[in-house]
Amino acid sequence: MKLPMVSSHKRENYAKFYMILIALIGWTIVGYSFFQIEPTDEIAILLLLTAFLAVTEYFPIPLMRGSTTITFPFIFIMQGLFGISYPIIIYAVIVLVINILHERPLRIILFNPAQLAISVFTADFILTYLNGTQVLATNNELLNGILTYGLFLAFFFIVNNLIVDFVLLIRPQPYPFFMFKTKTFTEVGSAAISLLYGVMMVYLNGRTVDVFSMFFFFSPLVAVSLLYSVISTLENEKKRLNALFSITTVVNKNIHSTDWIETFKTIFTQIVDVQAIMLWVKENDVWKILYYDGRVTPKEELTGEALARFDGKKEPIVYQDRVKKLGPIDEFFKKDMKAFVYSPMVVEDETIGMLVVAKSRSRSFEEDEIHSIATLSNQLAVAVKTRYLIEEKEKRIILEERNRIARGIHDGVAQTLAGAVMNLETAERKFDRNREETRKLIHESMEKLRLSLREVRESIYELRPYPTERVGLSAAISKRIKMIKSEYDISFSFDIRGQEVPLSSMVEKELFDIFQESLQNTVKHAKATKIDVLLSYQKEHIILKIKDNGVGFSLFQAMVKAQNNPHFGILNMNDAAEKINATLQIDSKEGQGTDITLTVPKMGLEGGSTVDQAYAGG
Repeated sequence: MKLPMVSSHKRENYAKFYMILIALIGWTIVGYSFFQIEPTDEIAILLLLTAFLAVTEYFPIPLMRGSTTITFPFIFIMQGLFGISYPIIIYAVIVLVINILHERPLRIILFNPAQLAISVFTADFILTYLNGTQVLATNNELLNGILTYGLFLAFFFIVNNLIVDFVLLIRPQPYPFFMFKTKTFTEVGSAAISLLYGVMMVYLNGRTVDVFSMFFFFSPLVAVSLLYSVISTLENEKKRLNALFSITTVVNKNIHSTDWIETFKTIFTQIVDVQAIMLWVKENDVWKILYYDGRVTPKEELTGEALARFDGKKEPIVYQDRVKKLGPIDEFFKKDMKAFVYSPMVVEDETIGMLVVAKSRSRSFEEDEIHSIATLSNQLAVAVKTRYLIEEKEKRIILEERNRIARGIHDGVAQTLAGAVMNLETAERKFDRNREETRKLIHESMEKLRLSLREVRESIYELRPYPTERVGLSAAISKRIKMIKSEYDISFSFDIRGQEVPLSSMVEKELFDIFQESLQNTVKHAKATKIDVLLSYQKEHIILKIKDNGVGFSLFQAMVKAQNNPHFGILNMNDAAEKINATLQIDSKEGQGTDITLTVPKMGLEGGSTVDQAYAGG
């Protein structure tokens, strides 16, 4: 349902003019009705009906994906007992008071009672005209009463919905067909309930009974309205809490990726219905827009003096009427946005962001909505802060990895290449005088260059995606052994015992790191010709064992060396073992080879999605 293309500002003005016109007509009818009131002796019945009408109007019931009020039976019986002036005045005043209590905008406060007054007055006028032309004349009093009630009801609902639909069509906010359909079905359901109650009322001759009979007749309708209103409120609160839980869980789950903003957008609409939203974050003392949607006009980031607009804010700030007071970043929103909520994102007394939402109607933010927005901004603050910490950790890990690679190149490849270059320079000088020594120097240089080539290939291998994530632990170990065998003249044996079980990615990574570190040390320093590798899946433990027949070393001297060189391999392996609560044992003696055994508790490590209970480190 769309009108021809007209600017939003013009459509907003048309809607305002229309609502003012309806308000003038409606309240003119209410004023005219005051002069038509006739005294009545049935004050008790009038007060009872007024109380019932107020209760059912204040507590709408959920119906067909919407909510509605079942007030028409009271309007009808008032019209029959006291004339049309009483229900028009009473209905208009009740709706006026309820709108004031809900703190709705002035145009809504005046429009809603007016359009209901027009609907009641018009329905009565048409019904009077039809009676005057003998359209409803029948010999059956019951049928005549039901027809009268049914036509009065139909005219009231038709006029009322036409007035409301027209204002929804001409305002700038979208009025899609599904909203029209939902609203229509809801009103039809309300009319059906009113018709059913009216038929019973006519059948029981409810328009002439005493006050006690009327009380018991209408009490169920009022009770149902109260009961279903409470149930609806509880259901809405449950949905709101579920949505808050979902957005907290899903956003935190996806905070490491860029998908979390889309998740936030999807779930946020289930919590609060707004026409504009902006999410600001503070990075290095500069406020930047992280996300925006709806009726906004995003500009440059907030800097300089504009920082004071957000800085230091700790509690939500609500601007219910843009005309009366401007907000901190009013210029970032379209002119048709009238009500705003600024909700700071605070972590450890530091404001790291600001969630700003807006609606097109003044005074349209309810207390529960403001609380939901504040709760959501608090959750977002934790999520954004977590993302910052993750990004900082990733940067630190990348920096550490770069330093490690740089050290490896400096201590390994660079030194080997430097030695090869010196040998070749010496060989060049001795080429004419001593060709045998020259040939020996060239041979040594070639060996050093081959070693450098191996180390370069290993560095490239380490820069690839982690092996255990691609093929699993045992396959990664097999592949690494095969690669080392192709480069070095070393004999390998690899034995897997027990039933293999899937481990978490973190445990597999640390196990493979320890295996790779020990293998690298053996290849570089042990001068081994045979290496035995065992991966044993036992009942309560997983054992990884690497044994070689190399030259061995003194563990005491190795620890002394570790104190002077913090990047020594044994310390790396020990740190990795502690991360998974494992025990690392190194047995070695000079001239007798080395035996490295890693024992990992099995509890809590099985399954890729299982939380690692053995993980106690950072």
